[in-house]
Amino acid sequence: MQEFVEFTLGGVSDGVIYAAIGLSLVLIWRATRVLNYAQGGLAMFTSYIALMVINATGNYWLGFVVALAAGLVIGGVVERVVIRPAAGKPHLNTVIVTIGLLILVEGLAGIIYGSKNRSFPTPYSIVGAKIGSFDLGEGASPSAIFTAVAVLAAAGLLAVLFRYTPVGLRMRASAFSGTVAQLMGVRVGRITTLGWALAGLIGALAGMLVTPQTFLYPNSMDSIFVLGFTAAVIGGLDSPGGAIVGGLILGVLLNYVTGYVGSNLPELAGLALLILVLMFRPSGLFASTATRQV
Repeated sequence: MQEFVEFTLGGVSDGVIYAAIGLSLVLIWRATRVLNYAQGGLAMFTSYIALMVINATGNYWLGFVVALAAGLVIGGVVERVVIRPAAGKPHLNTVIVTIGLLILVEGLAGIIYGSKNRSFPTPYSIVGAKIGSFDLGEGASPSAIFTAVAVLAAAGLLAVLFRYTPVGLRMRASAFSGTVAQLMGVRVGRITTLGWALAGLIGALAGMLVTPQTFLYPNSMDSIFVLGFTAAVIGGLDSPGGAIVGGLILGVLLNYVTGYVGSNLPELAGLALLILVLMFRPSGLFASTATRQV
């Protein structure tokens, strides 16, 4: 029973991290209909910036705020400088541009910070909670609870943004039909930049949450990005809530497989889940049903 509880809570803790990356992908997709394959690399880069600030000042929360601000700025700059020149061209061009950006960012991180593994501080203890003699594991630690609260708060704010605010409506309109939105007075360029900037902020948040559990190095976010992408696809690229549920499903499944079957099979289990979703619900578990007017 204790193993089951530990595996479940550990899976939830991992799942909210996958969900954080999934949220950043959902935000860009809903705002621009583009998938940013460099999102993990940008999150890694902002984590390096935060680490430099933390080491220089000894203040974790200052580094946290600087990382979020850096993600916001870098996301906007990337859209203006790198993504916008590919607008209006075949979609594959943008995909190749983001992959090239990932290679560039990871290369720059290696040149600037080196390739050695660096430990990353955490604001709260990673020691798991106990109920009497019953150990709940690291999945119930203060650090894991902080991660879950931060990701759920980000998901809630994104849902409110897209559903209840004029800015969110403009983002959705720009993504589905930029020309029509522009004719209706929407400044599509600014809205697109804002979408990328906010996605950069969410990505930086994900980097700050996941990096204390791993070492920081130029390729440290690659595997996390793949799992975050899987979580977003499982839940539906149009649904912030779907990214959360997709991340939780994936995290719990991989933890069960690791604990009960073997540590060399989680990636295969994640791939199997992704294939099943794409076969039977290709738009994701929580995507709205498409309608056609005739």
